[in-house]
Amino acid sequence: MQFAAYDADRDEVFVRAREAEVGMNLVGTQLDTSRAAVECAEKEMGDVYASVALHPVHTAKSYHDEKELGGEGKAFTSRGEKFDFAAYEELGKSDRVIAIGECGLDYYRLEEDTKQLQREVFVQHIELANKLGKPLMLHIRDGAHQSGSDANAYKDALEILKTHAKVQGDVHFFAGNWDIAQQFLNLGFTLSFTGVLTFTHDYDEVVKNTPLDMLLTETDAPYITPVPFRGQRNEPMHVQEVVKAMAGIKGITEEAMAAQIILNSKRIFRLDK
Repeated sequence: MQFAAYDADRDEVFVRAREAEVGMNLVGTQLDTSRAAVECAEKEMGDVYASVALHPVHTAKSYHDEKELGGEGKAFTSRGEKFDFAAYEELGKSDRVIAIGECGLDYYRLEEDTKQLQREVFVQHIELANKLGKPLMLHIRDGAHQSGSDANAYKDALEILKTHAKVQGDVHFFAGNWDIAQQFLNLGFTLSFTGVLTFTHDYDEVVKNTPLDMLLTETDAPYITPVPFRGQRNEPMHVQEVVKAMAGIKGITEEAMAAQIILNSKRIFRLDK
């Protein structure tokens, strides 16, 4: 919601989400978008919250997505950002900040010399979450053109979490197999799914096998728009379609699934405290 994709109609998108009784977690990807997420959550209040972090793809120069960062003549790369622990810590103290994220590892378009940097920054985020006592929102994406251990961001992330994490959290946009899923579940991390559930069956097995109290839904807006809105910009109210798809996979009613997702969200992000 703080991204450039919503500059033309941000207020209207909030209205539509509220009318649909959809809560929001505005997720930061750099210091400026994290700060904007907090400001937006503090302004909107209610069921609008924020997470703050430096996304792994922004730890070094990377593809510049105008939907996220805007135009501003920045050519085709994001600037790359050094993780400012103190600045993110200050943002993270807000009562509206419910998680540290998106943080983690992204090997999809990886330059080999950035892998170690991503790991170091991930550890710093974990240390921040430990210090603030707030859950982690993980972004983990395997390599696209690599093979074997070089492609396995999930494996590397699990090793780092086991070594450093004193908190739990959620694996955003989970795209691993059931074996990987079980390892995160054993650490107490919930698994979150997007609109992909509406147009592919690739993750049905994981959803079926995951306990109801360890599942979350999300939009990853403005991306991954679910059926029947494919081809349009995604927005928070469309999470209803993800809930519907997940309910079908689990064999329960949409109402029961929505109620369970709300309970899970309140627990993992400590919204009742």
